Amino acid sequence: MKRPRIAIPEPTSGDAAYNERSWPQYAQAIEISGGIAVKVPLSATPMEVARLVTSCEGVLLPGSGADVDPEKYGQERILECGPSDPAREAVDELLMQDAANLHKPLFGICYGFQAWNVWRGGSLIQDLKTKVNHKPGREVREAHHVAIAENSKLGTITGEKDLTVNSSHHQGLAQPGDGLTIAARSVEDGLIEAVEGTDEQFVIAVQWHPERSFAFDEVSKALFANFVKAAEEWQPRVVRESIAR
Repeated sequence: MKRPRIAIPEPTSGDAAYNERSWPQYAQAIEISGGIAVKVPLSATPMEVARLVTSCEGVLLPGSGADVDPEKYGQERILECGPSDPAREAVDELLMQDAANLHKPLFGICYGFQAWNVWRGGSLIQDLKTKVNHKPGREVREAHHVAIAENSKLGTITGEKDLTVNSSHHQGLAQPGDGLTIAARSVEDGLIEAVEGTDEQFVIAVQWHPERSFAFDEVSKALFANFVKAAEEWQPRVVRESIAR
């Protein structure tokens, strides 16, 4: 069976150093797991994005230094909310539409987790104020504990009920979007840390960064391996009518 191609957008449109540091981590995890990482430039036209994602069997939505535009989930921006990235949001929307329409496997990480949730009609907390430090940064391997929901796909994939995860974010999920169910929460403050799809489509999205811990963490390896396997097994879905939201 051929190696599946995975579309991964550039993380940001305005921070080249961030892109150079972070995109290769996602790509390497995909390649080691048996896939082919396909970079989607944020400068690409909608036609170019469509051409790239059409050639892919899966979509990975990576992290970013930006915040999702709060207008997209019906809120006014507060002072603590960071700048949005319209170019990243535009590309993400095309990728998410393709994945939703054709039931392609989708893996969301940190910002990608939040973007997918908002696109599905969910909402975010614009700035977290809990007893847990959710943004200790990339140098901290073990930030806090996460409890995995019983009978969840995430639990089946990881084989765990409790994880210690890294963390690098100041926003979080308030309400899960349509077709998503909570798969994990932070033990200390109850923050939603992972969601998954409720139908047959492979959809896993996590708030932490498994690409950063991929080299030494078996759970991170399992997440990428199962995503790539789902992309390898994906078959084109016949779309007879528009199912756009």
